[in-house]
Amino acid sequence: MSSLTSTIILSPPTPTVTAAQIVFESRLGAHDVGNDCLMSIDGTDFRILQKGAATRGNAFGSHKYAGKSALRYELGIDILAGNLVWVSGPYPAGKWNDIKIFMNELAHCLEPGERVEADNGYVGHADKIKCPNNDCNPTENLAMQARVRSRHETFNGRLKNWGILEQVYRHDITAHGTVFYACAVITQLAIDNGERLFEVEYED
Repeated sequence: MSSLTSTIILSPPTPTVTAAQIVFESRLGAHDVGNDCLMSIDGTDFRILQKGAATRGNAFGSHKYAGKSALRYELGIDILAGNLVWVSGPYPAGKWNDIKIFMNELAHCLEPGERVEADNGYVGHADKIKCPNNDCNPTENLAMQARVRSRHETFNGRLKNWGILEQVYRHDITAHGTVFYACAVITQLAIDNGERLFEVEYED
């Protein structure tokens, strides 16, 4: 399990595979009105065949699935444009929680002063993250932020419309990243062609 965790699962497909559809820099486009937060982020889990017992400490055990094995991906949605602009993963869901994944990669890719909107799985690091339990959240912004997070969950739900992601993945685990990225790209293409996420107003 250790070699799988350290060398295969943590090696996502080459970023150029998704470069044409999932563009991180696009969050800085003409629609940017100077907000600190340009993206909402969230981790989402996908079941795989069980690896070991569903007990605490299992590297693949997902708390979202009562300890059953899963892989986790971190997604970023451009708040004002409603496009998928960031994908990181796959990670073993039990070994990598949301904040650990964020600090491993995305935290180092943000512009100076840039923050992200997230749920309380990302509490802490208020200089980079706005979430309900971080001190940086004025009470009057909570409803606006909740709508942003709800829209993000809508995108996660669209991914789980794909049977291969909604069901337990029963194929070569090393290909899961390629399958996921393909589904993410097609989901974004659907947004580009009219199946947009609901709009949100956002000003921080």
